[in-house]
Amino acid sequence: MRYHQFTVEGVENVPREGPCLLVVHHSFATYDGFLIGGAIFEHLGRLPVGLGDDRIFQLGRIGEWARAIGLVPASPDAGEQALRAGQLLAVAPGGMWEALRPRTERRTTRWGERRGFARLALRTGAPIVVAACPAADDIFTIYPSPITNEVYRLSHWPIPFLRGRGPTLIPRPIKLTGYFAPAIVPPPYDAAHEDEQVDALVAEAKARMAELLRRA
Repeated sequence: MRYHQFTVEGVENVPREGPCLLVVHHSFATYDGFLIGGAIFEHLGRLPVGLGDDRIFQLGRIGEWARAIGLVPASPDAGEQALRAGQLLAVAPGGMWEALRPRTERRTTRWGERRGFARLALRTGAPIVVAACPAADDIFTIYPSPITNEVYRLSHWPIPFLRGRGPTLIPRPIKLTGYFAPAIVPPPYDAAHEDEQVDALVAEAKARMAELLRRA
């Protein structure tokens, strides 16, 4: 936190108890998401459970470390189980593909057609709190590369071309602020109109994320 002089604004928008879906922006640095989680614990005493990319858990000790800090392999069942147990569940809809955005796409999202997070919130009644650390996109410069895109398309492994401080891979000491938008409360679940309800929640979450990313 000291390296980036990390602060937060709007953490009070996260409920102090009960199920909540924390939807975070995925920078390449990634650890800004953990700083956000740490701030929630510091201010509210809640420790988020995170859904992580399956690739993380295929990396031996890194996978063990991920589990130790509260990550679990991403799946709809795991997410629903956590929310129905009243937990604070953190997800990054854009995943690693969002993290690989080149410098020309800084402060944007890559959610594509991913709507599962909204369906989870709708079916469990959990409010959605959107969070982002916009300046985290400046920690590294990621260069556009067809190699990065093709490797990810074929294998989902991240092969970025990037630099940090100077010509090195050391993270730049950018000042970071994590922002939390007001909670989005899903409507009562209506099976006959589920897709329309999900679309509306996704649209609202995207709009709030875009507003956060315009800050700093």
